[in-house]
Amino acid sequence: MKRFHIHIAVDDLDANIHFYIGLFQSEPTVRHADYAKWMLDDPRINFAISQRGGKAGLDHLGIQVESAAELAAVQQALTAAALPVVEQKQAACCYAESDKYWSVDPQGIAWEAFHSLHSIPVFGADGVVTPEPAGSCCGPKSACSPQ
Repeated sequence: MKRFHIHIAVDDLDANIHFYIGLFQSEPTVRHADYAKWMLDDPRINFAISQRGGKAGLDHLGIQVESAAELAAVQQALTAAALPVVEQKQAACCYAESDKYWSVDPQGIAWEAFHSLHSIPVFGADGVVTPEPAGSCCGPKSACSPQ
């Protein structure tokens, strides 16, 4: 089963955690000094916030899947839609190691399809890999950014 993912960069983690605890009526599922995540079932969403020195606001959107087969199906859908796709295997980011595919919508918003393999004790150095828009002659752009 798929879970919608939203990641927002924030400038004050504690204030935002307080706000989202009130909104979701739930404590974060994962909490670190620079990151918090809620794995909600109603609505079914992986909602993450982080304070990592980036610009505050929407960082990226995504679809979290529960298996390699589901991840392959999302990757095939992106490719069939002629969207730019970049593979990122065993990425270490947001206290998890994951296999991922990245795309970008026409507005330039990064989209991540990912299957989390296991938790890791550090935030990790891998981040958003933004493919060039379709028809571009250049390769993917990389930027360390949280998931």
